Amino acid sequence: MAKKPKKVAVEGEEGEAPAGGKKKLIIIIIGAVAVLLLGGGGFFLMKKKSGDGHDETAKVEMKKPIVFLDVREMMINLAAEPGSDKGRFAKIKLAIELKDAKVEEEVKPLMPRIEDTFQVYLRELRASDLTGSAGIYRLREELLRRVNLAIHPARAEAVLFKDVIVQ
Repeated sequence: MAKKPKKVAVEGEEGEAPAGGKKKLIIIIIGAVAVLLLGGGGFFLMKKKSGDGHDETAKVEMKKPIVFLDVREMMINLAAEPGSDKGRFAKIKLAIELKDAKVEEEVKPLMPRIEDTFQVYLRELRASDLTGSAGIYRLREELLRRVNLAIHPARAEAVLFKDVIVQ
């Protein structure tokens, strides 16, 4: 038998689309469907886990009440702004959030250390450092870091402001 000569595409001549293009399209469609199915299944499983709420660890955490330990009110002389001789003051009252009463018993004897750490840090601040919500947020994060260093190995969950006055 004789071989059929291959048809060469010439400009302007319309021919059949190559079969390789259809195979690629089918593979892409199958891959997209598989990704959607896997993503939907993963979403369903994750939603089921988070919505369960009857986990043993959740029950244990519910039984332990959070404890708030008050730090005595502090009046701090703030650092002077550059080019200003006027002294500024800050009056701060805050509480430390602890995981449970057991941690509170570990932290109470360390209150002088915590207050000292706060006083040393706060005296270096300027009034401009405490302006706006961003300034208070940065102060909260820095005080939390310092209280956790002071009470290590115990751990504070948060530092909460009860009162902040800058004058």
